[in-house]
Parts: sequence; structure tokens; C-alpha cells
Amino acid sequence: MNSPYQPLPTFDEVLLCTPQTTAEQVGLFLRRCLIPCGGGEKIYTMLYADELSYDVSCRAEELFQHLQHCNSTYRLVILCNCEREHSYIPSVFSQYKVHMIPQRQLAEIQHYLQHHYRVAQPSSSAASVFKDNMCVGIVSSKRAGVGK
Repeated sequence: MNSPYQPLPTFDEVLLCTPQTTAEQVGLFLRRCLIPCGGGEKIYTMLYADELSYDVSCRAEELFQHLQHCNSTYRLVILCNCEREHSYIPSVFSQYKVHMIPQRQLAEIQHYLQHHYRVAQPSSSAASVFKDNMCVGIVSSKRAGVGK
């Protein structure tokens, strides 16, 4: 986010973890991250790794321990919910833990995201549904099941 022209992460750089994420999915992601293949200076990110099941977490740790020796310059960020810091993955990697506070103002972050998610040529696409011709939007409600 140092420049508004830096690209957003690509699909292969991010793994959004859920309790249904399989060991195979995590394994493929870790292989992309830890096996050097001339992919450039990518930063790989596992989001909500604390949501992984115990079995998947154990297999992920084993694979990580096995593969980390293949590449000494890997760039991996694991984001977890601080309320679940005692689950398996946050515990295993606790020696590397860094409590993060966003370093940018909310307005700067919003402007950066607007730059990347704005539809260049407004048309009769789904993007016209969202404010300011954005191609993404967040719909939320404090009440469950109200047809979002």
C-alpha cells in the first residue's frame, strides 16, 4: 500500500481458511509459497488460519517444517483472530507473533481499495449496483437471515 499503483494480491497469494479448508488446499498453498520457482517477490497470506481443523493444522505444520528448508527467502503472513490465539496454528507459530495495528488511516486504506476496485467504464453491469461504480461491496446486517 506504499503506492496506489501497487497491485492487490493475486488469487494464488491468498488462502482464506475456513473449518472446511482441506489439507490438500493448504498443502498446495504452502508449496507455492515455500518452493522457489521464479515467481517473483510475492507475499503469501493465510487468512483466519485459526479456523483450520486440528487435523489440517497438524498436517500443515508438518509440511511447513519439511518445506521451509527449500527456500530461505519465503514471505508468508498468517493472520488469525486474536480471540482464538490458543488454537493450533497460532500456538505453533507463536514465536513469530506480531500484534498488528493498521499503520494507515482508514481513509487512506479506503482510497487505495477504491482505486483498485472501481469499474473504469460504467455500464449496465453488476458494478452499477454498488456505490461509486465499485465492483465489490459489503452487505451486512445486525439481524441474521434478512435476505442479504
